[in-house]
Amino acid sequence: MYMKRTVKITVVGMALNAVLFAIKLSGGIKSGSLALFSDSFNSLTDIVASVAIFVAVRIGTKSADADHPFGHHRAEPIAGLIVAVLAAILGFEVLRSAFESFFTPRELKIDLLVFVIVGASVLLKVFLTILFRREAGISKSPALLASSIDHRNDILVSGSVLVGSIFMRLGYPVFDTVIAFLIGGFIVYSGFRIGVENVDFLMGKIPPPAIVDRCKTLALGVDGVLALNEVKAHYLGNFIQIEIHIEVDQNQTTARSHDIAARVKEMLEGVPAVDYAFVHVDPIRLS
Repeated sequence: MYMKRTVKITVVGMALNAVLFAIKLSGGIKSGSLALFSDSFNSLTDIVASVAIFVAVRIGTKSADADHPFGHHRAEPIAGLIVAVLAAILGFEVLRSAFESFFTPRELKIDLLVFVIVGASVLLKVFLTILFRREAGISKSPALLASSIDHRNDILVSGSVLVGSIFMRLGYPVFDTVIAFLIGGFIVYSGFRIGVENVDFLMGKIPPPAIVDRCKTLALGVDGVLALNEVKAHYLGNFIQIEIHIEVDQNQTTARSHDIAARVKEMLEGVPAVDYAFVHVDPIRLS
């Protein structure tokens, strides 16, 4: 169910971003607006991101096998890194074009079409932001959450294009180039942020304290668990692996201790973000 929902949403995202790219590109060429032309390449990055997420989700949901005993969860962060690199390349290209425009006069034709294109882009991005954020909350997918943030940021980018177009309409074309600089810098910065976040997933960053605290509470709530000795957790791709040491009465049977550990494991792996739990039993003497 998770994969089907995510695949459908990424397909919708790809289709809408393809439409936006075509409209913005044609509008930018027709009007001569560098800001609108640059924003079209931001939509192109979104298409690539959607494709990468689509492929990553299909790979990431594959079951563990002999070559990947802990599953394929690193697929989504790898896709995120690809998107980050592409965003940086496109961002620098936009900055280069903006710099050249300072020395190359351009004929600008800003009309109602530009405003209609930008307005439609904002509305579609609002829709995609809500759609992806809602699904990210359901599936706990960092890739979809990153996409929702990217769509939200695109709203700001398109709004900046609208402001630049207004200034051009008023006879200040230099503002179009300034806006293009801002868009280029924003794309580069977004690529950097996405890259850092996904590197953290691949490097085994610790999860948020709230998730670890919840796991501790669940473990302590299991009958027979006297205390927790040690708790370690890290990301394996976009899911969490946790290692926990539970203290139990050494006088009870081995079978009873095993049952307690099995119950703790079941409780922890019931947390949506947790993929696998290692439970160690530490027998202690009761005073």
